[in-house]
Amino acid sequence: MNWRVLLAVLIILTVPTAPVLAGPSVVIDVKSGKVLSHQDAFQRWYPASLTKLMTGYLAFRAVKSGELTMKSPVRMSRNAASEPPSKMGYKIGSAMTLDNAIKMMMVKSANDVSVAVGETISGTEEQFVALMNSEARRLGMTGTRFANPNGLPDKRMYSTARDLAVLTAAIRREFPQYRSYFATEAIKAGKRTLRSYNLLLGRFSGADGMKTGFICASGFNLIASATRKNRTLVAVVLGATSPEIRAEKAAKLLVNGFKRTGFSSPTLKNLKPYGSGRNKVMDIRSKICTAEARKARRKARDKKGKMVIRSSHIRPMNRAPKTVRVGLGGATGPAGKAVFYADVPVPTPRPDIAPAVEAHTEAVRSTGDADAQQTEFDIKVPAAKPVSPVPAKMEKLSEKPAESDGSAKP
Repeated sequence: MNWRVLLAVLIILTVPTAPVLAGPSVVIDVKSGKVLSHQDAFQRWYPASLTKLMTGYLAFRAVKSGELTMKSPVRMSRNAASEPPSKMGYKIGSAMTLDNAIKMMMVKSANDVSVAVGETISGTEEQFVALMNSEARRLGMTGTRFANPNGLPDKRMYSTARDLAVLTAAIRREFPQYRSYFATEAIKAGKRTLRSYNLLLGRFSGADGMKTGFICASGFNLIASATRKNRTLVAVVLGATSPEIRAEKAAKLLVNGFKRTGFSSPTLKNLKPYGSGRNKVMDIRSKICTAEARKARRKARDKKGKMVIRSSHIRPMNRAPKTVRVGLGGATGPAGKAVFYADVPVPTPRPDIAPAVEAHTEAVRSTGDADAQQTEFDIKVPAAKPVSPVPAKMEKLSEKPAESDGSAKP
């Protein structure tokens, strides 16, 4: 055996790995609606920032109905600006186009922008949450309840892997013209370049979306999509113990999905509910946001604290990410329903189902493994040659906090 290959194998075998939780998952074929694989698909789970997919979906519907355009102003209200990180941090009264707002939601996972979008569509956050739940019922998301537009911690908000697959399929089928929002690798806001937290983009063959999410109670969530030979699959992964593991699991599920025709598989519509978790939301905070869990994640990285991807399906990104510029201004389209007087934002009522899983002050201090701060995904070592049966493609990623939906330090 070549000594370089042997060395690569030894490195992989000697680097400790973070503990793995077998969280819920679903893989679907978007066009046919066939469920290619599923595990605990009806277990209630905290969606975290996957919630923003519904906010984006309702924005697309508002544009389709003619109420808004992609040039419509999304103004930062006092209510929206008060959201904890991850956020853009724009001043109260500042405005951006709906187009830029959606990019900020999907790439930066901006909680403040998500609320501002909801207020633009419905007038108040409370009214938008009611619309979110109405749309969830219309789509057949029978195991879902929304409490805010961004996925910040709330014990009364939950969804399931099956329901999130339903929502994702609706987005991809109804609005194929907007698929680029979910495939954006990075945005540039002023001097800041903010990269997507979806580690499959630019690294997994055919990857074209969609969204990540994290709070302590949910673990690391990912909805990943990929298109190969005009066939689009979506993998929903909930409750992973690290950003690396959720990416590796999603990649494996997608690869296996592309090998299946789904001819005899059930559809999302006729997949029968099962399992004992349909009436209780799973909370895995004790396995995610403890000192022991954080230590395990650190041990799974290299000596410099860089994340290491171990998957034969995920290749290093040997180029700069494709970046689109975003910012304020340029809003020339019709205004939404948010009310402002003399350019002074009027506070809007908060939903009576306010965040209760983590305290707001704790959320503001968040420096954990999710959207709170931007991660640099620079390659530090070349990929090793594949050696069966050990996956040998590695990419070392910096371990600055990668994403946070406002939870405590994980």
